Amino acid sequence: MVVLALVLAFTPGGAASQPAATVRIVAIGDFGVGGATQKRFGAAVERFAARYGADLLVTLGDNDYTESPKDFLTNWNAAFGWTASAGVDVAGVLGNHDVRVQNGRYEFGALGMPGRYFRRTVGPVELFLLDSNRVDARQTAWLRRVLARSKARWRVAVAHHPTYTCGNYRSHPDVVTRWRPLFERHRVQLVLAGHDHNYQRFAPRRGVRYVVHGGGSTNLYPLQRCPADYPRRRRARVEQGFLYLVVRGNRLDGYAVTLSGRRTDHVVLAG
Repeated sequence: MVVLALVLAFTPGGAASQPAATVRIVAIGDFGVGGATQKRFGAAVERFAARYGADLLVTLGDNDYTESPKDFLTNWNAAFGWTASAGVDVAGVLGNHDVRVQNGRYEFGALGMPGRYFRRTVGPVELFLLDSNRVDARQTAWLRRVLARSKARWRVAVAHHPTYTCGNYRSHPDVVTRWRPLFERHRVQLVLAGHDHNYQRFAPRRGVRYVVHGGGSTNLYPLQRCPADYPRRRRARVEQGFLYLVVRGNRLDGYAVTLSGRRTDHVVLAG
């Protein structure tokens, strides 16, 4: 069962006030613009994480628009170097800009990536972090295998290119034909993506909910009417910001959050 709502207040106080079973994940997309803009974005995420708590920072791709390994590391450390001292783990996926140099390998160390696709488990949440730049047979076979073996209560897939989006872009055809059936067959509850520089949340399709947030960039994209064969788009906004997921037992709360910390959307998933 899925219950929807638009407003729910957070419990302030960060990690100290949270039950031990609670898992908190921040997801950021299309933020790698560098310089003062990226630093401001990172500072906003840091303030939010310090107040409400975070266990994992997930990147949704386009982590670096500079196409310079040296500049990427400088910008990452300036914006998100705080994660290590705050005890926040990092797990990233590659966007289309990231793979233009060294196939994105220069980002692996900073973003906690053992390879271009991998799994990460945090409490009851298992994340499947995918490289949607190359939806090949080998990666798809791996995804089929690990999803079939997963015993996690919560399964979350992460990729840069959205399964559904109605902005500057439309569905990624390979994600739709090769991965969407696996998400549905193996009970993935949530699929996160970036790429479109806006926020969109879709109604569940066969039990899977799709959310897009590419709001790490100041170059935001307008929204368009969705094709008739898409799931209904429940909420969409053109705004800078990020996603915040809070998992407590059989409940997952997902929020769209602006840089000021304001929540502009809220969805509840019941496992």
